[in-house]
Amino acid sequence: MDPIIAATQADPYPYYAELRAQGGLTFHHPQKLWVASSARAVCAVLAHADCQVRPTQEPVPKAIASGMAGKVFARLMRMSEGEHQRCPRSAIEPALDVFDEARVRALVAARLISADADGVYKAMFRGPVCVVAALLGFSPAQGRAISELTADFVACLSPLSNDLQLMAAHAAAEQLRGYFIELLAESNSDWLKAILQRFAGDEETLIANLIGLCSQTFEATAGLIGNTLVAVRRQPALRSAPMDALLAEVQRFDPSVQNTRRFVAQACEIDGVRVEAGEVILLLLASANRDPALNERPDEFLLDRPNRRSFSFGSGRHQCPGQRLALTIAAATVGEILDHGVNLQQLAWHYRPSLNGRVPLFSQAQR
Repeated sequence: MDPIIAATQADPYPYYAELRAQGGLTFHHPQKLWVASSARAVCAVLAHADCQVRPTQEPVPKAIASGMAGKVFARLMRMSEGEHQRCPRSAIEPALDVFDEARVRALVAARLISADADGVYKAMFRGPVCVVAALLGFSPAQGRAISELTADFVACLSPLSNDLQLMAAHAAAEQLRGYFIELLAESNSDWLKAILQRFAGDEETLIANLIGLCSQTFEATAGLIGNTLVAVRRQPALRSAPMDALLAEVQRFDPSVQNTRRFVAQACEIDGVRVEAGEVILLLLASANRDPALNERPDEFLLDRPNRRSFSFGSGRHQCPGQRLALTIAAATVGEILDHGVNLQQLAWHYRPSLNGRVPLFSQAQR
């Protein structure tokens, strides 16, 4: 096992514990990068001004730089620093924390969920984006299209994608841009109007970050839903647990985003270690969540965990602003799946190929 492939292994957590025992910030020679595995090291890297989300010499991945997906990527606040990050974030972040929870639950409940693996897949990967699309003002039919296109677009964010997937991502970015141009011309959603009132940048930047909102919702929320179902499958007693408490502990115990990266802009010292300009740091968020220095009894699944702390949604200037919305959508979706009588014991799963995500894909178990 290594710190990258660990994300999709059956149980990476003993390995993460071994890495923490070796030191919070250590150099992994086979992958030629630094690995931050302790809560202290992860926190230090996330807070450091010289640790950026993209390498200085390659702000947009070369594989997508020449197409529309690259143009969208270049404007994403999550992939930017300084004013390019602060401007769209200051407009979108407040809206992500102010929404009608009852409406979100109603939007989730309105979607048909069949009591099989296909129904679970659609609830995980299509439903959350449809909810966000509806909040922005898209019709149900448009929301379904947005969800399908988002599934194609997220391929541009993965180094594992092949040329055909990247071509589809560029085409999806073009179509998504068209949908959002039309949406902004109408602006019939109070949620969207609130974003527009706060946004001071150009329309292309806003469109890119609305696409980014959909793409972030797509995989991370799917993983949160899926990992919660895995937890319930392993511990059937959790079916009766308060949904908010269940989701809160799942996102700490077995998060959908296992790691993220930072690129060192100039030589500096982090957690007592000198790192050089151009070096890469892999932050094992899932390992930090299991650090005894952050949470007592970290390897136990505790619904009523006191002072629960987690890096699953990041920390500092790039902390995910959509945590509350993601948890609300996921809680409603898990509740609907369980209410529809899906027999989790008849489902098998493996983890979607990824360098940082832990997203289970369910199938009917062989009898």
